[in-house]
Amino acid sequence: MTTTAANLVVREDESPWTADELAEVRRELTEDGDRLRAELREIEQDIAGLVKDSGDGAGDDQADVGSKTFEREYEYSVAQNSRDALRQTERALERIADGTYGVCEACGNPIGKERLQAFPRATLCVVDKAKQERR
Repeated sequence: MTTTAANLVVREDESPWTADELAEVRRELTEDGDRLRAELREIEQDIAGLVKDSGDGAGDDQADVGSKTFEREYEYSVAQNSRDALRQTERALERIADGTYGVCEACGNPIGKERLQAFPRATLCVVDKAKQERR
């Protein structure tokens, strides 16, 4: 089955997706994925350099060691955030392809076209996202 814009769910108070709107969301997600992949390659190179430098730390005082450790942990954290965003981006593109884009993964109701146009990686409706954030 080929997913078309008209096949995607919307809230009752929204107009159906148009081919141009869906193409714009796909373009944005694709560009975001490309940017995130490039960002991850750069971060991974930075981490490799930091790991190599940590082995050359003979004579470093505690402050230098602590600073290098903090920088390395920060890069790991940034990399994990980028990986998560990339997974969400790829998942959104998969959901477009399989026709489930726009369906809340928690309750099955429409997420809302306006929400998806503002945040194309959204997988939850506003109500379920608010519940998730309160936990």
